[in-house]
Amino acid sequence: MYKAAVIGDSASVSGFAALGLSVFRETEPDKITKLISRLAANDFAVIYITEPAAALVSDTIAKYRSSKLPSIVLIPAIEGNTGDGMRALHEAVEKAVGSDILN
Repeated sequence: MYKAAVIGDSASVSGFAALGLSVFRETEPDKITKLISRLAANDFAVIYITEPAAALVSDTIAKYRSSKLPSIVLIPAIEGNTGDGMRALHEAVEKAVGSDILN
C-alpha cells in the first residue's frame, strides 16, 4: 500500500500527523535530499514538502518531476513562502486542462 509524507519545519508540518501522514521535521538540504530518496524507495506515493524546504532541494525535486511516483507537492509553510507551490499548481492545471482555469 502506498503512503504519504510531509517534510518541512516543525511548526508547519506537525499538524499533518493527525491526518495519518508520516511527518518529517527537517530543514537541512542534505538531509532532505536523502529523505526524499529514501521515501521514494519505500512506497511513498505522495510527498508534501513546504515551499521553503523545497527551495533548498530544487534539483532533487526536479529529478522526480518526470517520474510516475512519488508525486512531490509543494505546500505553504507557516512563513517564508515563495509562491512556487501555487505556480506549480497553475502549470499542472493548465497542462491537464489546456488552460489555467484557476484564474
